[in-house]
Amino acid sequence: MKAKGPLILVIDDELQIRRMLRLSLEAHGYAVIDAVRADEGLRLVADAHPDLVILDLELPDKNGLQTLTDLRAWSETPVIVLSIHEAEKDKIDLLDAGADDYITKPFGMGELLARIRGVLRRRTETPGEGVFRTGGIGIDFGRRLVFRGDEEIKLTPTEYSLLRHLARHAGKIVTRDQLLKELWGPDVEPDESYLRVYVLQLRRKLEKDPARPKIILTEPGVGYRLAEASAPSQIIQPPQEEEKEKTDEGDDGINGRP
Repeated sequence: MKAKGPLILVIDDELQIRRMLRLSLEAHGYAVIDAVRADEGLRLVADAHPDLVILDLELPDKNGLQTLTDLRAWSETPVIVLSIHEAEKDKIDLLDAGADDYITKPFGMGELLARIRGVLRRRTETPGEGVFRTGGIGIDFGRRLVFRGDEEIKLTPTEYSLLRHLARHAGKIVTRDQLLKELWGPDVEPDESYLRVYVLQLRRKLEKDPARPKIILTEPGVGYRLAEASAPSQIIQPPQEEEKEKTDEGDDGINGRP
């Protein structure tokens, strides 16, 4: 009997990895298809419309980073990257290219399953209405958009979920453990390096000077705190649709992730 859960596409050239992932994922209710090469995987994304892609960085015809970049030119399908690289710069490059999450080899199946649940949950969650503003940025919870003035800031689902959780507790310290559980669930073993990478990414996108943050503040040894909201009268308004249409004329690509 075939699984009827979310469809996951595995793109990996190692037969043992594909077999292991198929057996484990199907045992947990997911439907699985797989590809060995990048071009085959991209075709399957277009034809099968998977709910999530698990992408290995080392592929025979194209490296995974370029594959991810190509995919993001026309698809917002969530992607979890399998990587042997542990340097923060490599992880940041993956997030810049559009990865929703990453996991370093070797990995435990329990951790990967928790990551999958987290990414799929963040894709379907419905935040409350309202607009929050602090430090010159505005968060439109109803539309899942973030702005600086009239400029929309593109965030991945994980980056948005992290910012949203901090904003819900603006002015208060949120511990690292709380953030790790919020983003990846209680089943993931705490790994602060993952959280640190996402905080660095957010600071690069939101702060005027990421080295001297004014919006996302570090509470040494404890966690992070988002600066308190500005006065309600200063709440920004998202750009009007007509203005956006003018700026989008001639652009056939995907505008970006929420």
